[in-house]
Amino acid sequence: MKAKSNLKTLDQFVDEQYGKKGTPKRDNFEKGYESFKIGFLIQQARLERGLTQEELAQKCGTNKGYISKIENNIKEVRISTLQKIVELGLGGQLKLSITL
Repeated sequence: MKAKSNLKTLDQFVDEQYGKKGTPKRDNFEKGYESFKIGFLIQQARLERGLTQEELAQKCGTNKGYISKIENNIKEVRISTLQKIVELGLGGQLKLSITL
């Protein structure tokens, strides 16, 4: 006897929990996800370079608490500050795109 699978894809789960794309609840979820993703990307790049939050903060002219808040999605980051973190702190290049 084969058991029925209740597994769902991530897209199906998000559609059920937050609605289809274009609905206010889904738009709010997507916005929060983008903020989370930026913090996660900064954290991963910092760890790949073997830097502590304190070391990264010193390189880009801010403090450890601010870096921690960005990485943990507690604080939103301005584009100019993000550019300093990426370029001065991490030695990378910030690239932004707009998709319509």
